Amino acid sequence: MASRNCTRFKNMTPHETYYRKGFGLKAAVQGELDADYSGGLVDLMREREFSLTVRDVTIRLAREFGFCYGVERAVEYAYQTRSKFPERPIFLVGEIIHNPHVNAKLRSMGITILRPENGAFDYSEVSPQDVVILPAFGVTIRDFETLREIGCVIVDTTCGSVLNVWKRVESYARDGFTALIHGKYYHEETRATASQVTKFAGGQYLIVRDMEEARLVCQYIEGALDRDALMQQLGKGAGPGFDPAAHLTRIGVANQTTMLARESLAIAEEVGRAMERAHGPAHRAEHFRSFDTICSATQDRQDAVEELLREPLDAMLVIGGYNSSNTISLAAICSARAPTYHVEDATCIDPERGTIRHWDATRKGEVETAGWLGSTGALRVGITAGASTPNNKIGDAIARVLATRGIGKDDIL
Repeated sequence: MASRNCTRFKNMTPHETYYRKGFGLKAAVQGELDADYSGGLVDLMREREFSLTVRDVTIRLAREFGFCYGVERAVEYAYQTRSKFPERPIFLVGEIIHNPHVNAKLRSMGITILRPENGAFDYSEVSPQDVVILPAFGVTIRDFETLREIGCVIVDTTCGSVLNVWKRVESYARDGFTALIHGKYYHEETRATASQVTKFAGGQYLIVRDMEEARLVCQYIEGALDRDALMQQLGKGAGPGFDPAAHLTRIGVANQTTMLARESLAIAEEVGRAMERAHGPAHRAEHFRSFDTICSATQDRQDAVEELLREPLDAMLVIGGYNSSNTISLAAICSARAPTYHVEDATCIDPERGTIRHWDATRKGEVETAGWLGSTGALRVGITAGASTPNNKIGDAIARVLATRGIGKDDIL
């Protein structure tokens, strides 16, 4: 049944070609989903209290990992869409999630993934008879309006946690507060979130990547940094017409849902304190707002890996796309406590050579490390995965970790 609720897009009336709740075809596609993404080895570890010991190697799996509800829903709806419209051209606005295997599978199903050029999507190929899937990250208001004007069928898989952030920044803009967003200015989700403030006249936003950038905002508020210096550093993340003098007097903090949760909360507190130092507690109470908009799944995975890191571990393996923000956050948590290797998938691990290719956050590129597990002695390896990583890919990586120590699948069971 077509969704009858499009109220999150102001002045847009509902119509029968907008779908947000799937097509009632979950049972029809579940077998294919299980075949493509389920992992027997991961299921085995769940049965064994997230632990697997073979000979002198112990693998410990974080209790929350991999696909979250929002990702499962988005992928499932994409499969339902292909089943519902087997003959129609189907387009996807960017990657549905940041996992190369999932997106490759969708392409193999005949779904065309549109790529942005200079931050904008080209919809010239899309006709009214076509179907367009919106990703879990959501799309900007401008993209949605363009698709509505084309008149194509729209299947909206935007995550509910993202919608909650949108509601928060909408409330900020409606009440005259600038949305200060902890996120990456180029990320699909953050761009979509920032666009929500444009529903209201004078709505503004400023995006900060991390605490270092947030402190620049604090310095400006306290008079230690001038306008030009601030805009030189943060201008890429500012809304059109953004003027610090006018738009940093009332601030509401929000975040990209996949950012490091503790940093989002710390940024909010830092900005609030700066406003209090500059203008007093009464000013802060009236001119500053902050609400916890951290995605529960993101928080759960970060909490679970924090718990795992309390154990003695010789290495930590983090599995997920190199452009997956929530996976990057997990790797950042792990790297502070244990030797950490962020791999895109199991193919990064070469058991025969004893090497691993992994992302180096400092060098901003992939590097190869030899002898990462050693060749002898007791070994404990912790494993987690980003919210866009399927169980079968996690299982493949676990198998290769064991194979590096000469342990085959027959030895596991």
